[in-house]
Amino acid sequence: MTTGIAVLNFGEPATADREVVEDYLERIFFANMDIEGETTEAAARERASKLAERRAPGLMEEYGDIGGSPLNAHARRQAELVETELRDRGYDVETYVGYQFMEPFIGDAAEAAHDDGVDRLIGLPVYPLCGPSTTVQALEKLSSAVDDLDWDVDYTEITGYHTHSAYARLRADNIRRTLDREGLELGSDTRLIFSAHGTPTYYLDEGSRYVQYVEEYCDMVAGMLGNPDYELGYQNHANRDVEWTQPDVEDVVEEIDAERIVVDPTSFMHEQSETLGELDDDLREEAEEAGLGFTRVPVPYDDERFVGLLADLTEPFIADFDPDLYGLQQCKCRPEPNAMCLNARRNE
Repeated sequence: MTTGIAVLNFGEPATADREVVEDYLERIFFANMDIEGETTEAAARERASKLAERRAPGLMEEYGDIGGSPLNAHARRQAELVETELRDRGYDVETYVGYQFMEPFIGDAAEAAHDDGVDRLIGLPVYPLCGPSTTVQALEKLSSAVDDLDWDVDYTEITGYHTHSAYARLRADNIRRTLDREGLELGSDTRLIFSAHGTPTYYLDEGSRYVQYVEEYCDMVAGMLGNPDYELGYQNHANRDVEWTQPDVEDVVEEIDAERIVVDPTSFMHEQSETLGELDDDLREEAEEAGLGFTRVPVPYDDERFVGLLADLTEPFIADFDPDLYGLQQCKCRPEPNAMCLNARRNE
């Protein structure tokens, strides 16, 4: 049997072209319009368009400063590596990249797998921490695309995996390598900050466990580093008048009593505007204005252990053995019979 793996991600513009950036932003704002309350589709699209026009100049400048986002290239590379790894294990697999808000879209990935005639399809969002506007929305798009194709395919979704020991270990080792390279040691003079992508509290009120997952990740990684004191802050986007997760990472930096901070981009498995722009430029400036030295931990997107982890998550469904042997159970964040994760066991 041939297995298609739809490797799903957010997507970002590779250039600062205004039309591309505005279309990208409009898709994002429209997809998450529920956080502003009930409205009609026409009103939601008009609101999304206005928000995109307002946000586009700043994001275009950011993309220009970083030379365009490398996210899409990193995502394609990850998909290639996962395909190679699984083929090396003896499986007949093809990977298909799909983005929530950029071409090729998630529906394009489903259509390509359908046209290739794969016998089973696995949805694999490359988000370390399961969130409603990332993991869940991406899989909803894939499921809808399969339905639209009227495709009777053996279909499985994989959601949360941040508690996988290999994942926590590779992130801890990555921080340790950064410290060694910079000649630093965590302590009173050098403070570790985990910077997680923020989320509107609307989603938390609706039942999302995203903050729980972030805190679990931080505790695991800190434990592997010898339990140093650390701080957690969120990268929030003030594009709408809604409440976001707290504290803002900028506020955390202002309150740090140390000589230097080392920042781990907690929610990310690619380099992108939130790491290269928001952290490397904006947060660095905030830190230096506060008299702090600044070091940012790079994202280990092509670490062979991460590739192996993603292959491991899909393997039970390719090799047809009980996924519970790997700790995978029916997801609670996306309560569909074919959605599996590593988090469900602890949230029964």
